[in-house]
Amino acid sequence: MTALAWLLIAAPAAAGLAGLLVRRRALAVALAFAGPAVALACAAAVSFANPRTAVILADFGTVRVWAALDLSPGACAVALATAVVSFLVQLYSSAYLRGDPRYAPFAAQVNLFCAAMLLVVAADDLVFLLIGWEVMGACSYLLIAHYAKLPQAPGAAAKAFLVTRFGDVAFVLGVMLLGVSAGTFRIGELGEAPAAGAAMLLILFGCIGKSAQFPLQIWLPPAMAGPTPVSALIHAATMVAAGAYVLTRLLPVWPPDLLLVVAVVAAVTMVGAGLCALAARDVKGVLAWSTVSQVGFMFAAVAVAAGDAALFHLVAHAAFKGLLFLTAGVVIALAGTDGSLASTRLRPGDSRLAFWAMTIGLAAMAGLPPLGGFYSKEAVLSAAYEAGTPAGVVVFWAGVGASILTAAYAARLWLLVFWRGAGPARRPAVPRAESFSLWALTIATVAVGALYYSGPFEVPSLHPDLMALLLLATLGGFAVIADSWWRDRPGRRTDEQVTDRDPARVLGRARGPLAEGLYAERLAAKATRGVAAAASAAATALDVRLVDGTAVEGSARATLAAAEETAAGHRGGLVRYLRLSAAGTLVVAVVAIGVSMWN
Repeated sequence: MTALAWLLIAAPAAAGLAGLLVRRRALAVALAFAGPAVALACAAAVSFANPRTAVILADFGTVRVWAALDLSPGACAVALATAVVSFLVQLYSSAYLRGDPRYAPFAAQVNLFCAAMLLVVAADDLVFLLIGWEVMGACSYLLIAHYAKLPQAPGAAAKAFLVTRFGDVAFVLGVMLLGVSAGTFRIGELGEAPAAGAAMLLILFGCIGKSAQFPLQIWLPPAMAGPTPVSALIHAATMVAAGAYVLTRLLPVWPPDLLLVVAVVAAVTMVGAGLCALAARDVKGVLAWSTVSQVGFMFAAVAVAAGDAALFHLVAHAAFKGLLFLTAGVVIALAGTDGSLASTRLRPGDSRLAFWAMTIGLAAMAGLPPLGGFYSKEAVLSAAYEAGTPAGVVVFWAGVGASILTAAYAARLWLLVFWRGAGPARRPAVPRAESFSLWALTIATVAVGALYYSGPFEVPSLHPDLMALLLLATLGGFAVIADSWWRDRPGRRTDEQVTDRDPARVLGRARGPLAEGLYAERLAAKATRGVAAAASAAATALDVRLVDGTAVEGSARATLAAAEETAAGHRGGLVRYLRLSAAGTLVVAVVAIGVSMWN
């Protein structure tokens, strides 16, 4: 089992490195499938044994760095979700990118991405975990920038890389501070570290960046410029979920008083991103903002020290969000549009697979029973309700509000895509590889709810009152959208300003700012330019006033003055020299006599 634990990470890593060297498409496809397939088999096998293993990487005397793995039941569940989604993304990509000349490096990068996430999941040493953490960042840049000729792709990739690197600086500092303070980097041995508070706040900031939580959420919506399979991979079970996963692993180290900080981050993100999703103007934009909001639920579970509830929602989210993104790619291709909600429309009969896959995925995300999303959200809200802490109160009511918004933007997306009439008459068939991926994730989305009863997660029991509240919140969100849709039905609205039946009109004047993410991207760009301008002005002032002014010109003036004094001294004549020599001798003698008397 120890060998299988290492093979879990090594197989996709080796397939990815080998894939970077091949050019033949058939071999690239074989490697693309082999890596995650072997990882999936290994994850399933080690789930029965939960192995632990460690080998020393470096010894610094008082502190050692270990190549250590710890595949607990929760880690195995996340590893299974990662491997399943990665395999289905590779299968989907083989059809989605069938004419792409850069398919081979793309598939290799996906495998490396998968290996990096599996390393983060399994690592039991913080320094060892950092390797996977950083490799994910590099792979995300390459994958988002895959369509190099797409104008917005390079900028979106650079933004994702820089924003997450900004958070990663704090993450690395937090890891170093925590490890040195505790005397070990082994996650299972950290215990109570003297500097745990400061270290965990730094690590939290890094996790906020990786998981696109407030205030570092600005990189995720633009990342939709990458291919649809990349969106599914990043959003479902890898990079965006990594921050929440790491926080669950470090829950024993968290000072309880500081969990309120996590609660505030989660509450603002859940509600704010939900409003942005309700106002988003394109299919993938709705799904991107929904990811930010749903990961907020995972952070909410961390805020009430309910690690298993966070992991359960992570696994459920991996299933329905992977399904939604892959289905979005099919819907956009069938509609022949750029994904804008103003133009993307299908009739349910145009593709029954796409219709039912999207319907089930949105229902799971909204929290309708018996789908997995209902049980995972109920677990998070129950944990918050039972916590009895200020953090619990904050995330509970924010979670209820976010559930209303989730139902609202899910219903809006479903109505705008499938119930506004037909698009183009001619529609190509969905390739078999894409169809298989949709079927598999649809089944997973339906079945993952069973983990509530017999899975590896220790979550609160079903609470009838909370179940009723969650259902009422979901139905309330549906009701708001249904009412807006009914009021704008053909023949009822006559004002000339109404150009389409978009239920987001209920947001009123806030719709524009919310669609732009409350202008967070503009504010970040303005702040960046301001900081750059200030730094440039400071550097210029330093160069002009200090270097050119005080340092260069001042030293030149001082040198000239000294030279003039020296020259004047040499023009004094013999009598002046004798006077100076006698005075100097007298001073030296007085000092010498004084020192000898003192001693």
